[in-house]
Amino acid sequence: IGSMESDEADILGLLVDEYEKKHYPIEAPDPIEAIKIRMEELQLRQVDLVDAIGSKSRVSEVLNRKRKLTVEMIRNLTRRLNLSSDLLINDYQLAS
Repeated sequence: IGSMESDEADILGLLVDEYEKKHYPIEAPDPIEAIKIRMEELQLRQVDLVDAIGSKSRVSEVLNRKRKLTVEMIRNLTRRLNLSSDLLINDYQLAS
């Protein structure tokens, strides 16, 4: 491919990327979904998060949206699950 064709391909690629970001955005999962996805990837069970969240009942409350994550939980989960704290600090709805 010549220089001109290469430049054209780069520009088209950038245009496609921008179009997809605008028209088909991929939203990050809420914090609880992110935790559940990561647990599945790492083949973890709820009991495996006791050290990060506090107790088996507390883990259950968080994962069932009965209790919000605290700053300390977010710090611990960031390390334990190798997730971004930016993802975990997003707000989410509690179950009613």
